[in-house]
This record gives sequence, C-alpha cells and structure tokens, in this order.
Amino acid sequence: MRALLQRVKHGKVSVDNTPIAEIGQGLVILLGVGHADGEQQAKFLAEKIAALRIFEDAQGKSNLSILDVGGAAIVVSQFTLYADTRKGCRPSFTDAALPEVAAPLVEKFAAFLAAQGVPTQTGEFGAHMLVKIENDGPVTIWLER
Repeated sequence: MRALLQRVKHGKVSVDNTPIAEIGQGLVILLGVGHADGEQQAKFLAEKIAALRIFEDAQGKSNLSILDVGGAAIVVSQFTLYADTRKGCRPSFTDAALPEVAAPLVEKFAAFLAAQGVPTQTGEFGAHMLVKIENDGPVTIWLER
C-alpha cells in the first residue's frame, strides 16, 4: 500500500463539477493499493499517518500531528501510484490491485484513519475526480507498507 500525503491549507474533491469532499487544514492522502495489500497494511498506514508529526508548532518546527492541530483528511484512491515506467513511455499498472480488491481496502483505510480520531472524507472510487490541493509548505510525504 502506498500513500502520498500532502499537507494542505485547503483540499477539495469534485466529481462532475459537484464537490463531494472538502477540508481546511489537514491532509489530502492519495492512496494506492497493491496485490499483496490487506487490512494489516491499511491499519498500519492509518495509525502512522494519524501520529506523523508534520505540522508546525509555535516555533515553526514539525512537532505536531494532524490530531494535534485538529486537522481533517481526504482519502483519494490513486491506482497510478503503482505505475511502472521502466519500459517504454506508457506506464503499466499491473502492480495495482484490481478494483474489487482495492475499493474495500481504501474504505477500510479511511475507517481506520477516522477511528484514530481524524475527521475523514473520501473521493469516489473509480470516478474521474478533480482534486484541488492547496499544498502547505509545500509538504509532500511518501509512505509505503
């Protein structure tokens, strides 16, 4: 399972020009699911992300977690995080889990994150989404489990 975290001042996801998720300060999490992933990986990443100290304290140091700052999260399924570009110029996505496997794991991840105390919204699995990210810092972090 791969997660690309972006610390944001504002994040929004729309489908067909209709907003389906919107947050202020927090994280937009682009989440990819691979073939070997399961609930254990989803739970580990959710717990790690909830505790990750990537928000600034009063001294400007990254000492605070999303929980500490009262932030929220949007989880967006992103199979393209499993792109294999080693051959040719067209990415292969064979390492990404099939939708029937990935969709429930994305939902489980979002539920695990919410269970940690992070208000969590999601994109729409399989939909063409417009994701607006006002990256704060910029801070972008890659996690893999």
